Amino acid sequence: MVVFGLLLTSGAVAQDSRLKRLDNGDDAKEWEAVGRLDIDGKGFCTGTLIAPKLVLTAAHCMYKSDTGERIDGGRIEFLAGWRNGRADAYRDVSRVVVHPDYVYTETLSSERVRNDLALLELEQPIRNASIKPFKTAARPRTGDSVGVVSYAFDRSEAPSLQEVCEVLARQDGVLVTSCSVDFGSSGAPIFIVEDGEAHIVSVVSAKAEVHGEHVSLGTALGQPLAELRAELVAGRAVYLGSKSGERRIRVGDDKVNTGAKFVRP
Repeated sequence: MVVFGLLLTSGAVAQDSRLKRLDNGDDAKEWEAVGRLDIDGKGFCTGTLIAPKLVLTAAHCMYKSDTGERIDGGRIEFLAGWRNGRADAYRDVSRVVVHPDYVYTETLSSERVRNDLALLELEQPIRNASIKPFKTAARPRTGDSVGVVSYAFDRSEAPSLQEVCEVLARQDGVLVTSCSVDFGSSGAPIFIVEDGEAHIVSVVSAKAEVHGEHVSLGTALGQPLAELRAELVAGRAVYLGSKSGERRIRVGDDKVNTGAKFVRP
């Protein structure tokens, strides 16, 4: 846990809803496009489908936590709607593009957080009527209600929904919220509901402590996401070394000693 140098105009609100585990199909309905990203058998993050072939997550998930080196090989698998040992769709990631201004360091700063975005291209698109890619929306204002769907260290087998939390501040391209996140929640979608439909407004980058309160820090979308798309189109993505037909090794597989290391949000 780190203390992040931000000025908050309000504290976490009492009406924040609790986390609800999305264990079954009825609970998870409309959230199937949120999935677990299994990263080279050594950790996981949360990712969200925003187009049939594109997954949005945090840039720092694409770095080795022990060395800080970029993952430029190995295997990343997107498990859409993963819960209790099954996913609604399984896809390998073929290309990864990290925001060009992102710098991986252990020091948490507003610069690191606001550029903490990555776009992952899947080997094959997901075209499933029950898995609908999320649209994005403009950054919310301070005081607005948002929500988050995420996996985490102690809830890696099913996502959890916090339907109501609050935007506490917007500063230097960073969204500060009262949403509850933990290790593994990196890359999780922060969303608002417009006309009954959830839209992504940010991606979880880190958790922090401000004035003794636990908060989550998210990136801005908008221009940074547009820049990521442009990088992908321009061919500046890293190709991963997955092999067709290779046996899946998932974090938490009881039959395989993966030496799992959990990526911190």
